[in-house]
Amino acid sequence: MRLKLFIFLLFFAHSVFSQIGGRYTYEFLGNPQSARLTALGGSLIAVTDGDVTLAASNPALLDSNSNNYLSFNHSFAFADVNHGYIGFGKSINKWGIHTHVGVNYISYGDFVASDIYGNDNGTFSGNETAIILGASKQVNERITLGANLKGIFGTLESYNSFGIAADFGLLYERPDSDFKIAFVAKNIGMELDAYGNETGQAPLDIQIGISQRLEHLPFRFSIIMHQLQKWGVRYDDPDAAVESDLFGEEINQSSAFQNGVDNFFRHFIFNGEFLLGRTEGFKLRVGYNHLRRMELSLDNFRSLAGFSGGFGIRIKGFNIDYGIGYHHIAGATNHISVSTNLNRFLDKF
Repeated sequence: MRLKLFIFLLFFAHSVFSQIGGRYTYEFLGNPQSARLTALGGSLIAVTDGDVTLAASNPALLDSNSNNYLSFNHSFAFADVNHGYIGFGKSINKWGIHTHVGVNYISYGDFVASDIYGNDNGTFSGNETAIILGASKQVNERITLGANLKGIFGTLESYNSFGIAADFGLLYERPDSDFKIAFVAKNIGMELDAYGNETGQAPLDIQIGISQRLEHLPFRFSIIMHQLQKWGVRYDDPDAAVESDLFGEEINQSSAFQNGVDNFFRHFIFNGEFLLGRTEGFKLRVGYNHLRRMELSLDNFRSLAGFSGGFGIRIKGFNIDYGIGYHHIAGATNHISVSTNLNRFLDKF
């Protein structure tokens, strides 16, 4: 019965929310919550190491190592746009449940308010915030289930919005293996009180991912397939220049096979972490997001769009992380995170 209900919810989400190029609201929910995620291409759903910010991506990643884990994260984007996330984890041992609470916020900066004639009428601002409550529970030796519930609040000039969304995650791991498989359906939800007359939908993203730590090398890699709710994510620009031959026939710039391969890899994010030091106190990270590169790179200019990188270092119990994600030739997003496990302080009292 549970399996049938899960399949029904999955297909319901697909039929209702399966669009990535249409009108979304609360797009900030798809932003990386931490510097680590920015460095790894935007997603990491199959790694459990106590990082409570990962629970915002897949709530099934919460475990006992997340207990009393506190994390502050802030990213500096384009045009004075600022985005951040604060997360805290707490285990309830009596029930065998691991929980977390998070605040995901974005400020879009100040805008000039003008009338139809271009007269300056001052400025206005915009911001959106999501309050996240989530929990996970290990149902057997290999499977952990998790869920997040999000209350979302937004203000754009004099317009306000309220909505709800949910995440459902699953993690499969073998106790004697460093190989993990994860599934997550993120941001299933919509506006309840819309900005305008039309109700917007949250940016649904269905993902499947694997991670593997190598046995003889301090390196862990992950492969994530995202945007699986809609297979065709390749955008064909109708305004793109079309070349013709001597007879006026259109010249195909790429074959159907090439387009299919391109669309296939747009669903992939590849990333890896080098775990260096005796206690793995220093980490180097790199990621590649093919969808981002193909959507934001320019034909006539070389750029690092789609690539990302960063590092993490542990100093006296504090984890300091930096990530940079390249989006366009105009610049990149810089992300900084500071986190710690409060147990080291609580044990002193």
